[in-house]
Amino acid sequence: MSILLTTLNARYTHASLGLRYLLANMGALQEQTRLQEFVIGAKTTEIVERILAHAPKVVGFGIYIWNVEETARVVAMLKRVAPQVAVVLGGPEVSHETNEQEIVRLADYVVTGWGEVTFPKLCGEILNGPKPLMKVHAGVQPPLNDLALPYSLYSDDDIKNRTLYVEASRGCPFKCEFCLSALDKTAWPFALENFLAEMESLYQRGARLFKFVDRTFNLNIKTSLKIMQFFLDKLEANPDDPVYAHFELVPDHLPDALKEGISKFPPGALQFEIGIQSFNPAVQTLVSRKQDNHKAADNIRWLTTQSHAHMHVDLIAGLPGETVQSFAEGFNKLWALEPHEIQFGILKRLRGTPIIRHTQEFGMVYDPYPPYTILANRDIDFPTMQRLVRFARYWDLVANSGRFGNTLPVLLDDAPFQRFMAFSDWLYANTDATHRIALERLVAMVARYLQTQGMDKADAEALLASDYAGAKPKPAETPAPKRQARRLAA
Repeated sequence: MSILLTTLNARYTHASLGLRYLLANMGALQEQTRLQEFVIGAKTTEIVERILAHAPKVVGFGIYIWNVEETARVVAMLKRVAPQVAVVLGGPEVSHETNEQEIVRLADYVVTGWGEVTFPKLCGEILNGPKPLMKVHAGVQPPLNDLALPYSLYSDDDIKNRTLYVEASRGCPFKCEFCLSALDKTAWPFALENFLAEMESLYQRGARLFKFVDRTFNLNIKTSLKIMQFFLDKLEANPDDPVYAHFELVPDHLPDALKEGISKFPPGALQFEIGIQSFNPAVQTLVSRKQDNHKAADNIRWLTTQSHAHMHVDLIAGLPGETVQSFAEGFNKLWALEPHEIQFGILKRLRGTPIIRHTQEFGMVYDPYPPYTILANRDIDFPTMQRLVRFARYWDLVANSGRFGNTLPVLLDDAPFQRFMAFSDWLYANTDATHRIALERLVAMVARYLQTQGMDKADAEALLASDYAGAKPKPAETPAPKRQARRLAA
């Protein structure tokens, strides 16, 4: 074996689609290539030992924002104990601002951008000569139909135990400046017939969970409908062995034909991730985000009331021009639309993204270390930004966990953002913790907080008990909100 493809995934259940694309397109070198994945948090020495157990001549690392620091330690150790091994880096984290990075200094070569053509070519030159003279190689972008699809490289263990990532298209036509997809010229579709044939093969092998990484799944409605029909056919043929599909949707593009298709899915079969990011038109203009807020809100409302899809909707705090007040208004507006989850994200300055152009005017200050989170800006100072960070963490624990469906509406009442911010400040003051809060302790803390807001102790404990026991409240008690009722009914 001459070439090892590897990366450090965020968790075991994630299977690297990028590495499998590389392996599928190695051509004559495929027989000499192996793939081995690790998980962040593993010991550096153990990773290096397991890499060298393959006796590779070339090791290709997939570098992402979540693994760059740990991978840099792996590369540093690997080059010390086995300097003869050629290290090649690729992935989004090293594709931009490349020469500024320590991990690039440690490595032998870097492939920026698309790697399916350039990486095999580079490996051939490393192994067979002439030895490449340049360290950084710009990836060649081939027509998608020229690429070998990677789905047969998902192992039986992957299918049984891991999330299968798939893509019906690459790229994005939109130019949102906080996203790396802003650098794409457009979205490129894979040949649909070939793609669906690969999905059929995965299904026949036992795959039931498909997560689409397409940035704009509903950009081409005809294609979207055909893909959704594929899953509907499986659900109809085998209702006792259901499939589950996850798509990312453009929020303001949901024509009637797509609504009709979505409405056919039963509970537990469909999840949508929808990026609102901001409801503030001035902020949207600043970051080049085109979005019809009225249509987006109407579509989310339709999805939550007229479909069984699980809704995961994103907002980003810290965008240039977004004040706490305007973010709160957007948060409250989104809460009123009743998505199942609101993903409260904090802005990150991804390498290469155009949002850097606002740094000076808006006083954007970012953490210099991954994931490059915003620390302060002109409108939100550092202490306030930290309060927002804690809000996001506690929101995941209390709201997005689904464990407090009866209690949450009482906690939020008629001012969701403001009341949860007050709770967040109180919880931090009384725990000095944002992680490793046991569920039993969290339940007790919520009950205590409700009492500080005037609720009787017995009523607070009964309300929490209705959630903790997973039971609906009785009619005489606090009624479950519609979002909780739908979840219980499902």
